[in-house]
Amino acid sequence: MRFRRRKTRPFPLAGSPAGLDEMPVRTRRRGIYLLPNLFTMAALFSGFFAIVQAMNQRFELAAIAIFAAMVLDGMDGRVARLTNTQSAFGEQFDSLSDMTSFGVAPALVMYEWVLSELGRWGWAAAFVYCAGAALRLARFNSNIGVVDKRFFQGLPSPAAAALIAGFVWLAIDNKIPVRDSVMPWVAFGLTVYTGLTMVSSAPFYSGKSFQLARSVPFWVMGALIVVIFVVSSDPPIALFSLFCLYALSGYVYWAWQFFRGQPNPAKPVRDSDRSG
Repeated sequence: MRFRRRKTRPFPLAGSPAGLDEMPVRTRRRGIYLLPNLFTMAALFSGFFAIVQAMNQRFELAAIAIFAAMVLDGMDGRVARLTNTQSAFGEQFDSLSDMTSFGVAPALVMYEWVLSELGRWGWAAAFVYCAGAALRLARFNSNIGVVDKRFFQGLPSPAAAALIAGFVWLAIDNKIPVRDSVMPWVAFGLTVYTGLTMVSSAPFYSGKSFQLARSVPFWVMGALIVVIFVVSSDPPIALFSLFCLYALSGYVYWAWQFFRGQPNPAKPVRDSDRSG
């Protein structure tokens, strides 16, 4: 920790011993933690890179860059917690990075790739997604009364971006004719669904209860090996299928809780209910 020396006080303090007024006052310099914000900056760069590649009609690279941003975004928060370097600056920086990487970039990639074929309907769908991401992030930042921290209220923006990027990557990798009369409308429906799901109240598992330092059964390592093998065998199909299941899981769990007569675990609690 660095300190800087201020000028000594020009007058003695009342009731203080002699010479105490000559003691320097030390103040802490303002700064930011470098390590977690480097990951956030890298995620921001990946989102910006995806936008540039979409403008250059290189959509496969744009989709991969969005996945890279998702991985980096998941690391910055965990690094900050592990190194005890959380800060208000990091939270705000992370939100701005998320809006670029998971709000603007996927909407622009999808629009440049196929939604532009639909004219005004195409850019309207892209805007629904972009606005949904902005509202989702704003609600997440202001919502501090979630009952169960294991759940997100609405589809998290990184998962929404991965769903869009996975669809683009899957279609390009399998050479699906995107100019077909059906494909633009499939992309339209997926984009609108993802945008609206981000602002829904459906509970999606957050994974915050999973601790890296906690011991796990041996079978978990075997399951991780299977997951890595499946994803590496065909990443576009595996990732898109995985995030499709996740994007549906919130509604399935919400319906299950409803038929059981249980409250939505992702719904915020009012101060009056919390105090009671």
